[in-house]
Amino acid sequence: MFYTPSSKLPTHLILRNQLRQVFFPFLGIHLPRPPQLFPSSPSSEASSKWLDAHYDPMANIHTFSACLQLADLHGDGEYKLVVGDLGPGGQQPRLKVLKGPTVLSESPLPALPAAAATFFMEQHEPRTPALALASGPCVYVYKNLRPYFKFSLPQLPPNPLEQDLWNQAKEDRIDPLTLKEMLEGIREKAEVPLSVQSLRFLQLELSEMEAFVNQHKSKSIRRQTVITTMTTLKKNLADEDAVSCLVLGTENKELLVLDPEAFTVLAKMSLPSVPVFLEVSGQFDVEFRLAAACRNGNIYMLRRDSKRPKYCIELSAQPVGLVRVHKVLVVGSNQDSLHSFTHKGKRLWTVQMPAAILTMNLLEQRSRGLQAVMAGLANGEVRIYRDKALLSIVRTPDAVTSLCFGRYGREDHTLIMTTRGGGLIIKILKRTAVFVEGGGEAGPPPAQAMKLNMPRKTRLYVDQTLREREAGTGRPLPAAPPGRPRLRAGPRVQPEPRVCDGAGAAQAARCEHLNSPTHPGAAGLLPVQRGALCSAPGLLQGPLAGARAQLPPGDLCGES
Repeated sequence: MFYTPSSKLPTHLILRNQLRQVFFPFLGIHLPRPPQLFPSSPSSEASSKWLDAHYDPMANIHTFSACLQLADLHGDGEYKLVVGDLGPGGQQPRLKVLKGPTVLSESPLPALPAAAATFFMEQHEPRTPALALASGPCVYVYKNLRPYFKFSLPQLPPNPLEQDLWNQAKEDRIDPLTLKEMLEGIREKAEVPLSVQSLRFLQLELSEMEAFVNQHKSKSIRRQTVITTMTTLKKNLADEDAVSCLVLGTENKELLVLDPEAFTVLAKMSLPSVPVFLEVSGQFDVEFRLAAACRNGNIYMLRRDSKRPKYCIELSAQPVGLVRVHKVLVVGSNQDSLHSFTHKGKRLWTVQMPAAILTMNLLEQRSRGLQAVMAGLANGEVRIYRDKALLSIVRTPDAVTSLCFGRYGREDHTLIMTTRGGGLIIKILKRTAVFVEGGGEAGPPPAQAMKLNMPRKTRLYVDQTLREREAGTGRPLPAAPPGRPRLRAGPRVQPEPRVCDGAGAAQAARCEHLNSPTHPGAAGLLPVQRGALCSAPGLLQGPLAGARAQLPPGDLCGES
């Protein structure tokens, strides 16, 4: 039963609990307690930030984070979960809509889903979002869970050599075996990939080739690309319920921006590789930035009115996830690490994970202004990071393959996870929960226990150290240069009366004023010899060379 504050237990569960607690002990029957789905001590339950709402290990949901969406599909305030299910073993893909823990509707899909997104198509009332599901070369749009529109990617020109071969097969000038050999040569050398028809023909056995050729030789060759990733981009406003465009990444190394009403291509951008993850910010009509993580291990940055990437971030490993947190991109790699970059490619930080990263998504708590990254690991942990600080660790019975956080039902902060075995886990964040840096684990960081790879001490180094200990006398202090007075520690030294070389009462008065302890040029810190300031008119020596600028004119002996 999905947890809500006002939910009630069904009648058969109430009767079962009464039998277990009252009647069976009265008759002397003591049943063993059922095993806990999430075993934990009372103290850990009290200190946990999450409530265990639902866990079904047999939910039979096989998907990834890009195919999970939470949306108010009917405009009644009841948020539902949309799942693009791959099916067991990648067979029988289906579109599922869940309300609480139960499946509300289910419909088959013609191909495996690549991504799901919810967006507003128009400003008309009532404001209900549309559901877009990318599958194969098409985008299926649903409104009120009913099919509304189907967008197909534009066809690509076929390979001319491939077209010529099928024309020869149509005229029976080549046999199926020769056709197969020549198509294999084209596939290995040609830059333009083969069509789906030729690829299917190359997978057949020798006994099935002739029937396939007779069936398809009269058809024209069509080369169709497929969608690899999809996201949404605001059209002209940054509001939460503003009209949005669909951004598609294709196997043909292109990015397409679709109009939300007419579903025409507004912009087309080219990439050096096939995009697998997309993150966008801004508005299409004003200014936007688009980050695309590709199969060649690079992240490309594009801006408005740019047909080619503006910046490129080269990763040391293949990306397994891409999340935008404020103005920072967080990338997960298959080297079990999280990396943070700016939009211009500057690396900010790197965090090493204890296990392989399976999935990533964004955790946003708007009431507290929190944005964090969730990473599902192969060891059954879900780690939540804000920048490089660990906020929380959620442990699950099985490895998590997809994550989704947001409003579900009537709860604002719900974490939905699907496991590798097809299970469904629903947790609710407590209203009093506060994420604190370092709250995920106690004690010193794991890097502190790692031993440094220090070189071994050689025999020559050890002998030299022993000789220095036995015969070392310490390094003497460097001698002061001749003619420069040295600083002395101790009581204040009173200067002796000085004798002026010049004649006259006015010059003698100036010398007595200069020798006084209150004069700023003679602080009494240095033992000044007799006549040091009077040896040459207007000349100071040693550390008193800077005192000339502090003396009034005529204070130096010999100056009038």
